Amino acid sequence: MSLYLIRHGETEWSLSGKHTSRTDIPLTVKGEAAARNLAARLKPIAFDVVLTSPRERARKTCELAGLSATARIEPLLTEWDYGDVEGLLTTEIIKSCPGWNLFRDGSPNGESPAQITQRADQLLSQLHSLKGNIALFTHGHFGAALATRWIALPVEKAQHFPLSTASISILSIDERHQNTPVITRWNET
Repeated sequence: MSLYLIRHGETEWSLSGKHTSRTDIPLTVKGEAAARNLAARLKPIAFDVVLTSPRERARKTCELAGLSATARIEPLLTEWDYGDVEGLLTTEIIKSCPGWNLFRDGSPNGESPAQITQRADQLLSQLHSLKGNIALFTHGHFGAALATRWIALPVEKAQHFPLSTASISILSIDERHQNTPVITRWNET
């Protein structure tokens, strides 16, 4: 099994660095073009399963990448719920909460690292029953958290795995080394 982790294309908020979870922001023109470019990169791959976050930006990326015909909505792929910091820049958050780190502290009235760990682990448990190539259209922070859980790291380590918009990462199993989960490719744009 290989998991193709695909972050959605650029939105106005991802471009500016605003935390975007529940707010459904459309792709920019540049984000749409990048999503279309994913189609050529993904076309040679036969996907057995295509899953997408329910957010418009992920669904539109999936559509423009040419994989929406067989895609299923998977709520577990939704971005980290930022609660009270939705729409804010990290610099704005740190002014009122010095030293704040999403992956360590979570979001006030949003999801905690423990909740994200549980959600990522639940999704990975479901995916382990599948075979073949699986496309996952998701978001930056949740995608990073999913990758860290794939390789059995705590969610706090996800801060070291940034994801660019319209990037492809691959999580797979290294069968040569006792079926070890590995990150085969990261943040390829």
